[in-house]
Amino acid sequence: MDRQTIARVALAAGVAALLGGCAGAATDPGGSPPAFPSPFPAAPVEVQGLGTVLEQDGRPELCLGAVAESYPPQCGGPSIIGWDWDAVDGEQTASEVTWGAYAVWGEWDGATFTLTREPVLAALYDPMATPLDPNPWDEGLHAGPLSEADAIALQAQLPDVVLGMLATTPVNGRLVVQVMFDDGTLQADFDERYGDDAVVVISSLQPVE
Repeated sequence: MDRQTIARVALAAGVAALLGGCAGAATDPGGSPPAFPSPFPAAPVEVQGLGTVLEQDGRPELCLGAVAESYPPQCGGPSIIGWDWDAVDGEQTASEVTWGAYAVWGEWDGATFTLTREPVLAALYDPMATPLDPNPWDEGLHAGPLSEADAIALQAQLPDVVLGMLATTPVNGRLVVQVMFDDGTLQADFDERYGDDAVVVISSLQPVE
């Protein structure tokens, strides 16, 4: 399963000025960086995710974002508590780095991920897809309200003001924002600032149903 598919599943991201004064946007995407909810919310329930677990110097990390295709790979993420390589299969080790791709279940406190169930090798895991609404990669979806220039301007602001952000991608008039976890607070904030459908937030950790 490639990373774009993982991001799209996620186990199952001003517009007023741009639109000539429509209600719902409080900030120009090209203006001063906005302040977003902080600290990034903890999950009130058990969550699940699919990513790379990588351990170096005795600290296993859960990487839900990009992984550098070096050997060994490189990535970063929160500590994953309770991880035991002896309890899983499929790991690789090179240059004192051990890694593997897994589906994981646990508790997220905004800083660390604590396992609550046995991990499953990603290659053996078949998740139920949770449809995105809207699905920004749907070629038949109407264009969003952001111009390409405004989407890029907003994209440049976010790394310094959104905690837990993994990636941003301008797509067809929208900015897709992939984060560790959003309980809906971040999406609602974007909607209020820039209008509905301008930013699509994808949460990599999803509540277990």
